[in-house]
Amino acid sequence: MPDLARCLAEAYDIALPHRGKGKVADYIPALARVDPMRFGMALALPDGTLHVAGDADMPFSIQSVSKVFTLALALRRVGTGLWDSVGREPSGSAFNSIVQLESEAGIPRNPLINAGAIATTDRLIDGRDADVVTQEILDFVRARAGDDGVGIDLDVALSESQTGARNRSLAHFMDAFGTLRHPVETALGVYFRQCAIAMSCRQLARAGLFLAMAGRDPLTGEQLVEAHRARRINAIMMLCGHYDNSGEFAFRVGLPGKSGVGGGILCIAPGQGSIAVWSPGLDDAGTSLVGAIALEHFAYAAGWSVFD
Repeated sequence: MPDLARCLAEAYDIALPHRGKGKVADYIPALARVDPMRFGMALALPDGTLHVAGDADMPFSIQSVSKVFTLALALRRVGTGLWDSVGREPSGSAFNSIVQLESEAGIPRNPLINAGAIATTDRLIDGRDADVVTQEILDFVRARAGDDGVGIDLDVALSESQTGARNRSLAHFMDAFGTLRHPVETALGVYFRQCAIAMSCRQLARAGLFLAMAGRDPLTGEQLVEAHRARRINAIMMLCGHYDNSGEFAFRVGLPGKSGVGGGILCIAPGQGSIAVWSPGLDDAGTSLVGAIALEHFAYAAGWSVFD
């Protein structure tokens, strides 16, 4: 058995010199102010063990990493009917692209691009009040993290709403095709707030454990989603979790992962554990540059890959 604490420390040390590289997501003003030199890692294991490095306890905006939790909740609420509104194929396009929506009758390619995540959130709402659904997402994430201190950064949520013209365009386009079941601003009101959830690497790694353990939270014993749905969420993360960079991430890391433009990445090693990294500088596809380097080296050192 590899010494996982040592593997994490080595991965952190290898990636550390690359801090400051990449570009912070400056199109969202609240994210543009984040220090690009921040870098944290956390590894959560099914027995409750946590190994951390660097800025692992500093909260950051999880952004699109939230899509994984909303997808799990939507599948739990509406089941396979979700796939009437969103596909399961890689997009090969940027996270906020509108091109495929026109040629594919307003059905987004997958739940992890922005259009697909908006459609997924729309289905999770299921006729309910937007504030109630937002609280449901937050409560779910808090329970998975084992920390009621997890919250929504309202400054980030407001900043996203004020600069959300592209996301509004995606939502209105889907609405024109009849994909959305609720008013555009209702769906976006939940979506902007879920993306503005702030978590630390320690909290995020713990929150992802249920996906590493066939949908069961190993620390509470709760079966949160059926095992087959957990497998499918992991498959979608592997194929679509980094947009047009998903193939490169699978090639280099070999594990399901989901990135966010806040600089976070949640990575799942089925049967083993979950890893969260955070460093705000992004590559051209919107994935943390330093985080991807760290995950590549950790996965290699630990011998963790779904392709073994």
